[in-house]
Amino acid sequence: MKQAVAWWCLERVGMTLPQAIDACLEIGYGGIEMVERRDWPQLRERGLVIVSARGHGTLEDGLNRRENHDRIEREIEENLALAVEWDVPVLICFSGNRAGLDDEAGLAATVAGLRRVARAAEEAGVTLALELLNSKVNHPDYQCDHTAWGVRVCEAVGSPRVKLLYDIYHMQIMEGDPIRTIGRDHRWFGHYHTAGNPGRHEIDDSQELYYPAIARAIVATGYDGWIGQEFIPQGDPVAALRDAFARCRVGG
Repeated sequence: MKQAVAWWCLERVGMTLPQAIDACLEIGYGGIEMVERRDWPQLRERGLVIVSARGHGTLEDGLNRRENHDRIEREIEENLALAVEWDVPVLICFSGNRAGLDDEAGLAATVAGLRRVARAAEEAGVTLALELLNSKVNHPDYQCDHTAWGVRVCEAVGSPRVKLLYDIYHMQIMEGDPIRTIGRDHRWFGHYHTAGNPGRHEIDDSQELYYPAIARAIVATGYDGWIGQEFIPQGDPVAALRDAFARCRVGG
């Protein structure tokens, strides 16, 4: 399993991008996620993969509103072209917030929006990953906040390039049971994120998730994509990244 780090988490604790790149190369990470477009050349020059980028804006105002579909289609098509040029394997997509919208109506709209861009993603060879986020702590009112809802979206779209971003931290908050969920629904998971719960900090022994077992469960499904470390370090960020890499390393 290929491991990456989420840039925003490291930027939050005062690291520069060159420092993050140096740390990744020293530890063994293969890529960095969610780096601003202007900084992509820095990653490529150092041999790191630009693992993910936003497919469209915004998290709160997303695919569950049909009036957004023209804009989102344009944005995703533009970002797919960039993803092909820069070898970005994943573009992250968002349902948007409910804002009073019924879950069934939001699901139908999200399916319709993703169907409009599924063929383009297939032709580009890029995965559109609809992100699962918690609506309890970090993203109040976000609609794609349970695995079952996201799976129904992917089933209805029916494209090998429309998957879910299974964020282990977020789904631990909403529903728990990550290993069973991975075993049952892994065919719909195109990308994974980590973080410790509670607090979204290190994935060490101070929190409730046991990531070595979770990593083994992911690998057991045959998954050969990326897992992104998306936690905010409380202590030394390089030490935290080194520890996280070891905990999610399967097979020596």
